[in-house]
Amino acid sequence: MAKALLSRELPDIETDQIKAQRNTPLNSAREATTRDKLAQNCSTCYVTTTALSRKKERTIPEGSNLLRLNPTVKPYTNLVPSAQTKKNKQHWKRNADRKCTTCPTLEKNFDDIKHTTLSERGALKEAARCLKCADAPCQKSCPTQIDVKSFISSIATKNYYGAAKAILSDNPLGLTCGMVCPTSDLCVGGCNLHASEEGAINIGGLQHFAVDIFMKMGIPQTLDPKTKPLPLGGQQKIALIGGGPASISAACFLARLGYKDITVYEKEAYLGGLSSAEIPQYRLGFDVVQFEVGLVKNLGVKFVTGRKLSTKDITVDGLLQSGHKAVFLGIGLPEPTSVPIFKGLTPEMGFYTSKSFLPLVSKGSKKGMCACKTALPVLHGNVIVLGAGDTAFDCATSALRCGARRVYVVFRKGFGNIRAVPEEVDLAKEEKCEFMPFMSPQEVIVKDGRVAGLKFCRTEQLEDGEWIEDHEQVLKLKANFIISAFGSGLYDNEVKEAMSGVKLNRWGLPEVDSSTMQSVSNPQVFVGGDLAGVAETTVESVNDGKTAAWYMHCYLQGIPFTAPVELPKFHCPIDEVDLSVEVCGIKFENPFGLASAPPTTSTAMIRRAFQQGWGFVVTKTFGLDKDLVTNVSPRIVRGVTSGENYGPGQGCFLNIELISEKCQAYWCQSIRELKRDFPEKVIIASIMCSYNEADWTELAQKAEAAGSDALELNLSCPHGMGESGMGLACGQDPVLVKGISQWVKKAVKIPVFIKLTPNITDIVSIAMAAYEDEKIFDIEEKYNKHNDRVYARSSRRVFSDLITGQLRFIFCEKGGQFSAKVYQETVLDKHVKDLPNTLLFSGHNFVFQQDSAPAHKAKTTQAWFGRQKIDFITRRLAFLQSDP
Repeated sequence: MAKALLSRELPDIETDQIKAQRNTPLNSAREATTRDKLAQNCSTCYVTTTALSRKKERTIPEGSNLLRLNPTVKPYTNLVPSAQTKKNKQHWKRNADRKCTTCPTLEKNFDDIKHTTLSERGALKEAARCLKCADAPCQKSCPTQIDVKSFISSIATKNYYGAAKAILSDNPLGLTCGMVCPTSDLCVGGCNLHASEEGAINIGGLQHFAVDIFMKMGIPQTLDPKTKPLPLGGQQKIALIGGGPASISAACFLARLGYKDITVYEKEAYLGGLSSAEIPQYRLGFDVVQFEVGLVKNLGVKFVTGRKLSTKDITVDGLLQSGHKAVFLGIGLPEPTSVPIFKGLTPEMGFYTSKSFLPLVSKGSKKGMCACKTALPVLHGNVIVLGAGDTAFDCATSALRCGARRVYVVFRKGFGNIRAVPEEVDLAKEEKCEFMPFMSPQEVIVKDGRVAGLKFCRTEQLEDGEWIEDHEQVLKLKANFIISAFGSGLYDNEVKEAMSGVKLNRWGLPEVDSSTMQSVSNPQVFVGGDLAGVAETTVESVNDGKTAAWYMHCYLQGIPFTAPVELPKFHCPIDEVDLSVEVCGIKFENPFGLASAPPTTSTAMIRRAFQQGWGFVVTKTFGLDKDLVTNVSPRIVRGVTSGENYGPGQGCFLNIELISEKCQAYWCQSIRELKRDFPEKVIIASIMCSYNEADWTELAQKAEAAGSDALELNLSCPHGMGESGMGLACGQDPVLVKGISQWVKKAVKIPVFIKLTPNITDIVSIAMAAYEDEKIFDIEEKYNKHNDRVYARSSRRVFSDLITGQLRFIFCEKGGQFSAKVYQETVLDKHVKDLPNTLLFSGHNFVFQQDSAPAHKAKTTQAWFGRQKIDFITRRLAFLQSDP
């Protein structure tokens, strides 16, 4: 019935369209297979499906037909009117439109807006681009001297904790700095890839990624048990005033050094200083600051809030008189710069300073920062932000999130004199803030008790570089709110009096030695951050605290300031995990080692590897002096499969390096020195000789005497060594492999690893040849023809392989008792004779006595040693262990 119905409904489709389709060239073999399968299984279904598809094709608009997206060779050029393209692109456009009328509102939107934020995929791709420069300029440009190439290398290998450890070791606020550092002016500005098409490495984003991963692990910081004890103990009382980046950094390093009585005093109810109060949530979340403070608390540092430097509360003299041995001042610059034209203006009138506006924004947007649940400042209309620093641009972008319709950033000089980092300026530009250069505020226009506008005059720069105001060029700009971000300073007399005894400079700030951050007037006082007048960024404040911590330590312990810096690194329970492994009786500190390759070319390179934590090395292969080689250059060449990809991330490298150019005396002396300095590390000596028993014996014994933990017999190297009858020439012949293995094992007591060559089809035969003679002990063979006895002496209780005449015996101990059978396969009839026997055991002497016995037929005998099954076929005699 279905057939009839279909045939009635579609009588002409089969004859026209279906036949046409069957004659149409198919796009792929898959389509052909599908069509044939449908036709074979059910011709009716095929006809129906095809007809309906063709019918549906006619009803779908041309632009939506997915089939037309398939790539085809077009006979003519493409043509779409521009008016139509303008409409079409709106459907596909992913970036923001240039027209301001289409801008979405940012009100109360505090999502992360940083361009540098990376996903794991992005971080891995970015880390792979790093050149790992030997003399890395990025590290030299970092105020805290983070080992940038080291942590990027760790990210590239997905060792995210290793990256975070490298960062936090030098910068306790590594996550904060990864998010807000002006990297374009610091590490990224020094990157050697800056001039490449791809640009400099996104170091800030990688740092942010690595430490953020560690933060999510929830692992506390701990004291390193290997830290040197303090000469005079660590019970001295230390006070740090101010809970900002400088104080947090100083407290962290002092705690790592071993000081037990450290207290940080903060006037606010929250910690973090400007990181919490003045950097917006969309750039730096409050949870980040809490995480970093928590790491310092893990070390026993005490934090006290609600206490401030003032004649009414904490004073420097009061702390010193109460038993504190040292004081650190890190209160920042708490008051805004005073501008006469703004005198008397209040927030209620529509006027803010950065010191009043940004803390309100932070309290209203950062969860957990303020228990009072402060609301965001409510702005509207036009907002004028005065200033050209990072703080000014933070105010501008924050104003948009508080309801401002339009924000004007007005500054005295030109675009070339903007002090803010490019990252901040670009964000403000993307969010449609308006920039007005060469303007100096002259008068605030107030109507009905509220700000209504601001009067400016133009500034100009003279030929001698001096900036002047031209009062003939005047501009009035309407505004509903004004935010002044003209800087900050220390103006509170109560704070200055609380620092009595600390000499102030002409700017009203403590006078310090910029090399040690120590007060020039009071050696017990150290200063850092904005208050010291050197730092301009968060990372520089962190480094002030780091510097002050070391020299405060020197002062307290009586160590010369010229002594080498020995600040402990970051440490946590991960570092206590035992990674040791044991192989062949050798304990490896960890399973990470360097192969016999360019990284182990010299003693110095191996020493550096051990210092970096590598657990073992296999030395560059060396031989006797008569076999010395000379390497050609270049030794490592770029593989052609890499295409046009240069630098890191190559598809392949070709190694044309020979064995070491250094003599055996160099390597033996190197092994002695390295084992002396790093007794816990494992050194495997890689050796090579021609097929000569005397040479292998001499070289193996010299390497063992030098202190090698094991030997690697290089029977693999194909790069020019085969022509000398070494390496590959020996490794491809089972007879030679077995002979060399036997010679070396007989000559030394240490474990022996045989490096097999992959340049052979039947590698199993080579492996069996190396394994067959695995005696691991000495054999003394005696044969008495009168009573047919064989004696074997063993120094270890494992397996012994003893060959006498046409008989082969394999001795195995089991619980001190030996009982076995002997099978012999004759050459002529290939029948196996069962020979009863007796095995006598006394001390380390094995005595085998053979008796006559009837024969029985067998072509293959299977023997079991533990769980390993061995087949003995043709002219083999096996000594099998039987169950007791």
